[in-house]
Formats: sequence, C-alpha cells, structure tokens
Amino acid sequence: MFRRLSILIAAALLFLLLYIPAAHRTSAAGFTASWPYKAALLNSSQTVVVTARTAKSQTGLLTLYEKRDGKWSPALAGIPVTLGRGGTGKIREGDGRTPSGVYPLGPAFGTGDAPGNLKLEYTKTTSKDFWIDDPASEQYNQWVTYDGHPGLRWSSYERLQHPLYKYAVVIGYNTAPVVSGKGSAIFLHIWKGANQPTAGCIAMSESNLLKLMALLDPAKSPSIAIGLAD
Repeated sequence: MFRRLSILIAAALLFLLLYIPAAHRTSAAGFTASWPYKAALLNSSQTVVVTARTAKSQTGLLTLYEKRDGKWSPALAGIPVTLGRGGTGKIREGDGRTPSGVYPLGPAFGTGDAPGNLKLEYTKTTSKDFWIDDPASEQYNQWVTYDGHPGLRWSSYERLQHPLYKYAVVIGYNTAPVVSGKGSAIFLHIWKGANQPTAGCIAMSESNLLKLMALLDPAKSPSIAIGLAD
C-alpha cells in the first residue's frame, strides 16, 4: 500500500514539474502565436497589435505590423496607450473593459478636417452624429445621423462631436453580427492623459494617433489585435 502511494505521489510531482510549466508557456505564447492566424482570416496584411501586461491593466503598448513576403515586421512601435478602466476582456455593455481579440479596423472620423495624408475613409462629424449604446434599440452599436433630440429616442448614446474624437478610428467589435448588450462604440481615439483610462476604447496622444492613421491603408485590410503580452 505504501509503495503504491509513493508511486502516486511521484507521478503527481512529475506532473507538476513537467506538465504545468509547459501549460503556462503555451498560455503565455498564445496571443503572439494566434493573432497572425486570425488576422489572415480577415485577409489583413496590416495589423495594429495592442498588448497589456495583465487583464486588469489600464495601459498598454501599441505596435503596427505589416506583412511583407510572408513575414510580419513592425512599421511603428512603442506607442503607449490607455485602455478601459476595467482592463481588457470585454463581456458586456458598460463593464469598462477593452475587447480582447482580433477585429477589422476603420473607417476613420473626427471633428477635425481629414488629415492630408490619410488613406482611410474619413467622415467629419457634426452635432447630429451619434453612436448608439442603447441595447434595446435596433440601431445598437451603429452610427446614426439624427436631427431630433437623441434622449427622446435612445436611453444611451455617444455624441461623435466630442473633443476626444477630434480624430478616431472605428474598431469593428461586435459588428458581424451585432449582439445586443455585448458592447458598443469601441474606437481608437485621443487620450485624456497618459494615466487616465477609457470606458473601453484604446486611446493615445494626438500626435501618435495621427502617425498611426497616416500608415493605415484600406488596400491592406487593416485589423487590430488586442491581448496580453507574452
């Protein structure tokens, strides 16, 4: 009986020493290994990669990768960003988290005139432009131009004529299909400050956002990948 127990304990120790660390290595490398494959499913050869240290991190780093001759290489790197106040891994509307995963990127919009070097489709917003956050609305997670009083039509909405949206790029989260209550109005936009989290978007300085926007090319089907750093 004692011998059998000893064998079981030894087997358990071997499992802990060999299997568990390997599982952690696989998990840690998961994002780096998976985002190029998922970007390829979107026919993307240009991917903005945003990494956070932990799921609760409110800041991260952004790198733009481009695929040339079958190899991904950085075109812009080391851009500091702020994330949702709840970190990453968005689950539902209002949770304050930035989505994790890989999504289409674009078009762009803003209150300012379109930058002269921009390739993305761009719309200059007015006081009549809104993004709908109301899960009960058929227009949930959609851009709507409306002449009336938005508060009489929707219980929740974003005004797109906003200082932080002087320049912005749409992140195609929860769009195909739109699932009511899963989250809405996720953008790249200008930050309030380097240590001030967002409600779920990804934000950066105006100068860095303009650098990034100038490089994004619709012909390359730009995408964005958001996950934890390896």
